[in-house]
Amino acid sequence: MRKKKLFIAIISVCMTMPAIAQKNVIDEVIWVVGDEAILRSDVENHRLYMQNDGIRFEGDPYCFIPEQIAVQKLFLSQAKVDSVYADEGNVLRYVDRWANMTINRIGSQEKFEEYMGGKKLSQIKEEQKIVVRDQQVVEEMQKKIVGDIKLTPSDVRKYFSQLSKDSLPMIPSTVEVEIITMEPKIPIEDIDAIKARLREFTEQINRGERTFSTLASVYSEDMASALRGGETGFMSKMQMAPEYANAAFNLNDPTRVSNIVETEYGFHIIQLIEKRGDRMNSRHILLRPKVSEQEIEKAVNRLDTLYADIKADKVTFADAATYISADKDTRNNKGLMVNQDQESRNYGTSRFEMQELPQGMGLVIDKMDVGEMSQPFRMRNHSDKDVVAIVRLKSRVKAHQANVSDDYQALKTLVEERKREEILNEWIVSKQKTTFIRIADGWRECDFKYSGWIKE
Repeated sequence: MRKKKLFIAIISVCMTMPAIAQKNVIDEVIWVVGDEAILRSDVENHRLYMQNDGIRFEGDPYCFIPEQIAVQKLFLSQAKVDSVYADEGNVLRYVDRWANMTINRIGSQEKFEEYMGGKKLSQIKEEQKIVVRDQQVVEEMQKKIVGDIKLTPSDVRKYFSQLSKDSLPMIPSTVEVEIITMEPKIPIEDIDAIKARLREFTEQINRGERTFSTLASVYSEDMASALRGGETGFMSKMQMAPEYANAAFNLNDPTRVSNIVETEYGFHIIQLIEKRGDRMNSRHILLRPKVSEQEIEKAVNRLDTLYADIKADKVTFADAATYISADKDTRNNKGLMVNQDQESRNYGTSRFEMQELPQGMGLVIDKMDVGEMSQPFRMRNHSDKDVVAIVRLKSRVKAHQANVSDDYQALKTLVEERKREEILNEWIVSKQKTTFIRIADGWRECDFKYSGWIKE
């Protein structure tokens, strides 16, 4: 089953877009956990946001919400003792994605700032960094507490045998998909124009006319980093595209700009900010050549021909995927796609739930029978490029109640999650006993999940 973040998940969601506190509410300290205070306004902000967003309350919100905040503070307190920290690069990337998604949903930066009580975007993001940083520290602390959970097949079978039929988990419908892609050709003059523009940016920076960060903010097509002046945050080579990593780690002078670098995402120029061991922080400007509708149509026609050849048995789908497809991730798999979503229960397998398929593919697959091959269609790949694809549906497993023979991996994940919850619950109960906790009058009459908050 999909991994959950015990208790902290709902609180972290609520904090991603804090509601504006009512100005006529007099603030007060309602809980103290260790040396951390929980304010009435903290709870009210969370409650308002959950209510506005339609999030269901589990019981009385004035009991449910402060208890979850208190649980978070227990983990944060232990993290200080154990020197557990968040990855600042991950924090920055998450906040940027969140801000971009929220602005797109609301309609504009101005509307977003207005919704957030007139705060500037920079202030909103600074506040959000604190929230995300705490969330990531809690998650790292939980991983440290839980450690590695090792289960044997007999452990899984034993758990399954103890479940009543009514409590068996439902396994969503999944599919296995084979794919062949073709990338529309980019005219050489379009590529030359992109490179000329990047060289012009480099010259402006070298002449001191404009800064790299200003140009990145205005022109870079990597929207997440553009909001930070092109800054990527600290990353290792493994986190970068290989071509980008080679160029970035060869930079030694922060005043210099790299040569133009081509990756699967487009064309970049890069500037070093700081190196720390095997990690570095850099700025970049990304430009992508635009794909014309004419070139899309040409790619469709080429795949139409290939489609006809496969139907006529002139070439097999597997050979075409291996030797012709532009999808480098599936060539060695004879076109079989592998789930790369680390949050998915199907991570590392060839199974996908429908919502996990690339944009544009789900609607095509949904109408296909097993063994059927699609007509060429347009989609966006993992590099955010427009490509043309044909797919073949290898298998489809309909939604069903779990059973050991067909769903061992899903059940194993479920048992691991239950074991994880048990370990964390035991840790919370133990931590309560050694932590100073005070709850103000009027906030104690609750049916808390953990009884240890009230110390007689």
